[in-house]
Amino acid sequence: MAFIADALSRVKPSATIAMAQKARELKAKGVDVISLSAGEPDFDTPDNIKKAAIDAINRGETKYTAVAGIQELREAIAKKYKRENGLDYTAAQVIVGTGGKQILFNALMATLNPGDEVIIPAPYWVSYPEMVAICGGTSVFVNATIENGFKLQPEDLEKAITPKTKWFIFNSPSNPSGAAYTHDELKKLTDVLIRHPHVWVLTDDMYEHLTFDGFKFATPAQVEPGLYDRTLTMNGVSKAYAMTGWRIGYAAGPIELIKAMDMIQGQQTSGTNTIAQWAAVEALNGPQDFIEKNKAIFQSRRDLVVSMLNQAKGISCPVPEGAFYVYPSCAGLIGKIAPSGRVINTDQDFVMELLESEGVAVVHGTAFGMGPNFRISYATSEAMLEEACSRIQRFCGACK
Repeated sequence: MAFIADALSRVKPSATIAMAQKARELKAKGVDVISLSAGEPDFDTPDNIKKAAIDAINRGETKYTAVAGIQELREAIAKKYKRENGLDYTAAQVIVGTGGKQILFNALMATLNPGDEVIIPAPYWVSYPEMVAICGGTSVFVNATIENGFKLQPEDLEKAITPKTKWFIFNSPSNPSGAAYTHDELKKLTDVLIRHPHVWVLTDDMYEHLTFDGFKFATPAQVEPGLYDRTLTMNGVSKAYAMTGWRIGYAAGPIELIKAMDMIQGQQTSGTNTIAQWAAVEALNGPQDFIEKNKAIFQSRRDLVVSMLNQAKGISCPVPEGAFYVYPSCAGLIGKIAPSGRVINTDQDFVMELLESEGVAVVHGTAFGMGPNFRISYATSEAMLEEACSRIQRFCGACK
């Protein structure tokens, strides 16, 4: 009898975490590596948020909290949804978790039975299908092609829905592509979902505030109020507030689902870090002006990276609407010979040869369900990005 659970045989390690770790290991050996693999803002957490955490410690806010989160944070989240998304939720409809991952995982764990299907547009965040697999569900992938700006088309969503479909996972702006859906584009998808009342919507809005060129963000339950009773709207403070290590994710949805997730979390981790919760209250209720300043910096970085990558031989890089990723195609390099003398047969070959030859760490596209592409995170300085892109240009130019 095997000791390790069978479910783990269906799960792969996170490719983004693996590449970031590989880059750290090479750096520790003295190799000059530029890592563009981690989805983490390089900005520091704003001082008012850090002060709120220190004040919470000094007040003695260091005890266990309710599983779903402190009342003050749940109320702040409900106000955020009303203020920014036009969605009405009570604090009882809100749950706080240890990062967005726990929120997503608990939602799937609370609802999936063997044979249940979850529609996931590709390219997708690497953790979605692995979470579905652990929870006993079946992922159904639907390609959102580069020709369509990596955006799922309504007719393709319609074809993917079956009587076994339980969830549709929706991520805009997207990790890894940066694609974001306009209100009208999203309305075409919600029109499909309205026709299939057994399908629930799990929307990952983590990059909501990181959109460019005046793009106006919208979320499914906001676009189509008819989906309100079967939508879990997830978000967090990690990206826009530069609070990745604080580990605060949250969601709002139907009370029955929130209660089920609360029960799982109660037997799993219980309440989220108390001090981080108080910091998140300040993040949501405090000044928001720094978000626009950071967004302008990200947009400038995006423009630099897109321009330089499109000057690299064999690379084609679309302009994303949001997040801090680009998802270029390296199709023009497949079949070429790398400087090492090895043939580049796949996008994974491409990223490994790039790392070995030029010390630039990126993540291969097949890890996100679509290749031959690769993902670059431009959440680092322009100087570092310019150097990394120059190295990519040099590597591509050396391939024969």
